[in-house]
Amino acid sequence: MANDKSKEVLLEVKELVKYFPIRAGVFKRVVAHVKAVDSIDFSVYKGETFGLVGESGCGKTTAGMTLMRLYDATAGIANFKGHGDMLKLKGTALRNMRKDIQMIFQDPYSSLNPRMRVKNIIAEGIRTHHLAQGSEVDERVADLMQKVGLSADHKYRFPHEFSGGQRQRIGIARALAVDPDLIVCDEAVSALDVSIQAQVINLLMDIQKEFGLTFIFIAHDLSVVKHISDRIAVMYLGKIVEMTDKYSLFDTPLHPYTKALISAIPIPDPTHDKKRVILEGDVPSPINPPSGCRFHTRCPIAKDICSVEDPVFEEKAQGHFVACHFVDKVR
Repeated sequence: MANDKSKEVLLEVKELVKYFPIRAGVFKRVVAHVKAVDSIDFSVYKGETFGLVGESGCGKTTAGMTLMRLYDATAGIANFKGHGDMLKLKGTALRNMRKDIQMIFQDPYSSLNPRMRVKNIIAEGIRTHHLAQGSEVDERVADLMQKVGLSADHKYRFPHEFSGGQRQRIGIARALAVDPDLIVCDEAVSALDVSIQAQVINLLMDIQKEFGLTFIFIAHDLSVVKHISDRIAVMYLGKIVEMTDKYSLFDTPLHPYTKALISAIPIPDPTHDKKRVILEGDVPSPINPPSGCRFHTRCPIAKDICSVEDPVFEEKAQGHFVACHFVDKVR
């Protein structure tokens, strides 16, 4: 997959695979695999927000967790900052890498230790990586809390004493504490009220400018992804089916699945007559995905070749990649 040579590549992922074994019987033998992520390629440029979208169960969160090394990859390469494959790092090298990549989790409550005060939650990474000592730690924690919109006086509170939006701000402060280069935002606003979502998204955009951060923004809400992302990759059943900049994706989507997702975005205008693309059937099981193109069982333009041959993920226009045998018919 070609990269934009005018931009610095921070993370390059090639043929990333993550299968989860299914065990059965007395001896717990592996009888099948859940093919959560099945050979995906993408690059993330320094300073951008790379959106990863798709229906629930498409593998987008698993991809993020695997890059974070919370899951061990089944196969693939992830070259981070040009220093080699971070999926194979161990020991001290892995520990140092974790400082450079942080994650903001979907659930702002379960991702925080309920027995720790806020100041210790935020300071834990600072102490672990020896970034500050003594009073410097407290000063850094107070500064981070103010940057994310929290009062420094609240540092002695426990997570249950905060609202959902405030807890997510604590999670953001914790991620910022170790000066990362890349932050993976896993459905970072989906558990929040709509009004709070806007506040948190604006906060993320502000801190991105201030700290020069790069985001991988995982979500299922395309309207949110459109607002915050620079480029977007659409996933379906473990595969990336389309990837381009946000303007091309929404103005000229090439894949029928992408068109269906975009058509489902609600428009706050009762007079607007929008044509919905209704997909028939259910999403197939990732344990036994369809042969050929995985979308062919629900695709409105599928032909015989789609059930036999997996389409190549290739560049159809400048920076616009898609995997479809009949892309010209989708325009």
